[in-house]
Amino acid sequence: MKMPPWLSGLLGKGNSKALAAPILIVLLLAMMVLPLPAFVLDLFFTFNIALSVIVLLTSLYTVKPLDFMAFPAILLVSTMLRLSLNVASTRVVLTEGHTGGAAAGHVIEAFGHFLIGGNYTVGIVVFVILTIINFTVVTKGAGRIAEVGARFALDAMPGKQMAIDADLNAGLIGEQDAKRRRQEVAQEAEFYGAMDGASKYVRGDAVAGIMVTLINVIGGLVIGILQHDMAFADAMKNYTLLAIGDGLVAQLPSLIISTAAGVVVSRVASDQDVGTQVVGQLFAKPQVLAITAGIIGGMGIIPGMPNVVFLMLAGVLGGAAYVLNKRQKQAVVAAEEAAAAAPAAAAAAAAAAPENEEATWKDVMPVDTLGLEVGYRLIPLVDKGQGGELLKRIKGIRKKFAQEVGFLAPPVHIRDNLELKPSAYRITLKGVEVGAGEAMNGQFLAINPGMATGTLPGLVTTDPAFGLPAIWIDAGLRDDAQNMGYTVVDAGTVIATHLNHLITTHASELLGRMEVQALLDHLAKDTPKLVEDLVPKVVTLSALQKVLQNLLGEGVHIRDMRTIIETLSEFAAHTADPNELTAQVRIALGRAIVQQLFPGTNELAVMTLDNRLERLLMQAMAGGGDVAGIEPGLADTLAMQAGAAAAQQEQLGLTPVLLVPAPLRTLLSRFLRRGLPQLKVLSHSEIPETKTIRVTSLVGAPA
Repeated sequence: MKMPPWLSGLLGKGNSKALAAPILIVLLLAMMVLPLPAFVLDLFFTFNIALSVIVLLTSLYTVKPLDFMAFPAILLVSTMLRLSLNVASTRVVLTEGHTGGAAAGHVIEAFGHFLIGGNYTVGIVVFVILTIINFTVVTKGAGRIAEVGARFALDAMPGKQMAIDADLNAGLIGEQDAKRRRQEVAQEAEFYGAMDGASKYVRGDAVAGIMVTLINVIGGLVIGILQHDMAFADAMKNYTLLAIGDGLVAQLPSLIISTAAGVVVSRVASDQDVGTQVVGQLFAKPQVLAITAGIIGGMGIIPGMPNVVFLMLAGVLGGAAYVLNKRQKQAVVAAEEAAAAAPAAAAAAAAAAPENEEATWKDVMPVDTLGLEVGYRLIPLVDKGQGGELLKRIKGIRKKFAQEVGFLAPPVHIRDNLELKPSAYRITLKGVEVGAGEAMNGQFLAINPGMATGTLPGLVTTDPAFGLPAIWIDAGLRDDAQNMGYTVVDAGTVIATHLNHLITTHASELLGRMEVQALLDHLAKDTPKLVEDLVPKVVTLSALQKVLQNLLGEGVHIRDMRTIIETLSEFAAHTADPNELTAQVRIALGRAIVQQLFPGTNELAVMTLDNRLERLLMQAMAGGGDVAGIEPGLADTLAMQAGAAAAQQEQLGLTPVLLVPAPLRTLLSRFLRRGLPQLKVLSHSEIPETKTIRVTSLVGAPA
C-alpha cells in the first residue's frame, strides 16, 4: 500500500520506522479501553512471549551494554504491554469466565490447564514462586547492579575523559574519534542510570500482577455466584484457573525480560558475547575440570547415590580436562619453539653473509632520522601480520604533527633489537638514543595525574614521556584504576605517547634541508610567486632553515608559512642575521604564539623581571655582553628564581611565561631553555594590543 503524500512528507524520506512508536502506543491504549476477542488476545500474548525471548537472546549476543542502548525503553514498553494485556484479559475473564476455560483464549487456557495440570492450588503456588523470584531476586539484583554501575561510571568519567584527551593530544585518535568516545562515556553513565530507573517498572509490574490475579479471583467468584448462579466450587475452579493462567502468561515474559536486564548490566564489556565468555573462561582450566571430576566421581561411588549418572558426568569432565591439558602443552611448546627460532634465524643469517667479499659503498648504511627499536615481546605491536596497532598510531602521530606543527616529520624506521630487554624499547634520532623505556604488552599503565586515590597492585614505575608516577596493572584492574582517578593506557599507547613527545621536543632537529625544500614546493603550488621572490633571491635555503629551526626550537609552530615568508621578504634586505630575522618573524606571529600559550583567554598571566635586574641585563647587552657570560652569581640567581617562579605558575595551573623587553628575549630564552625547557620567554612587542597582561611574580625581586 502506497503511503499518503502528507504522511510521507511528515515522516521524511526513508523514515517510516518512526511510525512504530505511535502505533504501539495507540495499540496499548486500545487494549485497555476496547474489548478484544479471544483470538486477538491469543495473538498478543504469543507476541509478548516472542518479544521477551528476542530481548533475552539479543542481550546474550550483545558485546557491550551500549550496543543495546534501547533496552531501558524496551523494558518500559514491554511492561506496559503486559499491563495492557492484563486489563484486556481481565475484562474477558470476568465477562465470559462462566462459559469455561477457553473464554479468554487458548493461551490462557493452556497455561491454566496443561502447565499446572488443571489444579488451581498448584497454579497459585507456581505463580507466587515465579513472582517472588522475579521481584526479590532477578529484578532487585539487576537494579542494584545498575545503580552501582551508574555510580562507578560517573566516578570514572574524569579519568576516561583525561585518557581521551591524552590520546587526542598524542595524535592516536582524531577529533571525530575523540568526540565519539566522549559521547560513549556520557552514554554509559546515562544507560546505567536509565536501567536503574527502568528496573522499578518491572518490580511494580510484579506487584501489579499479584494484585490483578487476586482481583480476578475475587471478582470472578462474586460475578459467577451472584450473576450467573454458579456453585461456589465451579466458580472457584473456573475463575481461579483463568486468573492463574492469565497471571502465569504475563509473569513468564516478565521473568525473561528481567533476566535479560540482569545479563545486560552484570556483564563486563569486552569483544566477546556472553556465551563465548562463559565457555572460554569457565572451562578454560583443565585443573578445575580434573578436580571437579574427582569430586563427582567420589560421590558416585558412595552407596545409595545415583552411581551411573555421577560416574558418567565424572568421566566426561575428566576427558575434557585431559583434552584441554594436551592442547595447552602443545601451545606452550609451539610458543617456545618460535621464541627460540628468532635468535637462531638471526644468527644463521649473520653466518650466511659472505666473508670474502670486498667492502663497497653498499655497506655504508644511511642513518635513520627517526628510529624505534623494540624487544621481542613488543614485536606483536609493530607486526602487521599480528594486527600491530602501534603502526596505525605512528601514522596518526605523523599526521597530527604535520597538521599542528606545519611540516611532515620523517618516517619512523621500526626494527627489532634482540640486545634489548624483552619488553624494552628505545627511540633514536639520527642514530642516537633520545628516549627509552619498557612497555608490558598485555598489561595497562595506570598513570597518576596527581588526583588519583588509592593504590593498585602491580609493577611501580614512571610514565616514560612525562615522568609521572605510574603502575603496570593487569587488564582486570583497568576499570578499578579509572574509578580511582588514574589515566589508564595500553602498552602501544605508552610507546606512541613517548614517541610523540620526543618528536615534538626535537622538531627543530627533524627539519632538514630536504624538509624545508619539500615545504617550499608544497607552498609553491598555491603561491608560486611568493616562494620564487624569496628563495634564493632574498634569503638562502640554509638561512630560511635556520629561522624555521629557531622557531621550532622555542615551540613555535610554522603552519603560517605565508606570514613567515612575507616577513622575511620585508626584513631580509636589511639584515642577514637569522636571530634578528627570527625575532621579526616572532613579532609577526605574535597573535598565534600567544594563542598557543594562552588559548581561550584575553588575560595573560605572566612573570616579569625586576626593574633592577632588567637594567643590569640591558647594560650588559649594551656593552656587547652575553647573558651567559655575566657574573656567575647573578646568572645562578636568575636561573634559580626563574625556576621557582615557573614552578609556582605550574602549581596554579598557569603556563610559565616570562615577559621581557625585546632586546633581552632571544638571549634570555637561550640561557633559560637548557634548565627550564617548559618556560617560554615572550617580548612585549609580541603581545597583541587586545590582550590584557597580569603580572603574577617578579624574577630577581629581593626576598
